[in-house]
Amino acid sequence: MLINLLPDFFAVLESADRPAAYRRYYDTHRTLLGSYWRNYVLDPEGPHFTDVVRATVAADRADLRAMLERTDVEALARATTARCDELLDIDTEIDVVLMVGVGAANAGELVIDGRGIAFVCLEHFTGVANPDTQGLGLDPELLPLWVAHEIAHAVRYTSPASRSELRQLVADAGGDYSYWDTGRHATLRELLVNEGLAVQVARTASPGHPAWQYFGYGRRQYARVREMESVVARAVAPDLDRAALGLRLRYLSGGMSDEARTVDRHVLPERSGYFLGARMVEPAIATHGLAWAVRASAGEITTLGQPAATAAITA
Repeated sequence: MLINLLPDFFAVLESADRPAAYRRYYDTHRTLLGSYWRNYVLDPEGPHFTDVVRATVAADRADLRAMLERTDVEALARATTARCDELLDIDTEIDVVLMVGVGAANAGELVIDGRGIAFVCLEHFTGVANPDTQGLGLDPELLPLWVAHEIAHAVRYTSPASRSELRQLVADAGGDYSYWDTGRHATLRELLVNEGLAVQVARTASPGHPAWQYFGYGRRQYARVREMESVVARAVAPDLDRAALGLRLRYLSGGMSDEARTVDRHVLPERSGYFLGARMVEPAIATHGLAWAVRASAGEITTLGQPAATAAITA
């Protein structure tokens, strides 16, 4: 189901007391927005919630309004959902949410009460970087890429046929996804495969973009990650079957210090695990297709790719 929160958000901006109106907006959509804040921003019950809200409702939204005038974001989201349904044989209910975020994450995945959710924060897709909103200035043509990426995660976490660790962890948590808890308990192998599959789904669902954009990299970062592929592969090898939040942050998160990304005196590029994960899943997709691979266990997938992985690690 497509959920468009834009009208409700713009109603906040029309209010005489915007912070109070945002609180009402948050309360109306508390289940969804609370999960978004806890996973991608900060604790909404904490002391900094009000500060973030004030900055959010005071920001200049001219770039967002201009983008929405020329781009049918609902049509893009519906077409991408249909394409993913075709590619992945979707067998579970997934919501696609169009929303305005608070500067954290251009897109992401959630599971709430067993239902998968793919969301995109449209302030990042205006084509103009906006320091007021922390908007990244991504081209709105990239929206299908990111919607497809997040739908792939939602299928892996909620499909009844999924054999992934992440689906089991979500089920064990009562049907709710936590970035932080899954980071602590899912193996690095599963986390790399999870992101690699989403990258490959996005490539197939929304072809034709420069290669680096599927990873969320800049051109130079993409070149550096490719150059260091064998170094990254050797670095992850001893930890593939370990679970630790620090491993997720080192290989799959931006904003980590050079020290946190240093392995054997090599400073690994930020989010290098996206590239390595995409390489790890290629043989499984070539053999069984995307629909199978998105539901397969990480062990099944990496067994099929063992010769390629070994070559990369020993190069």
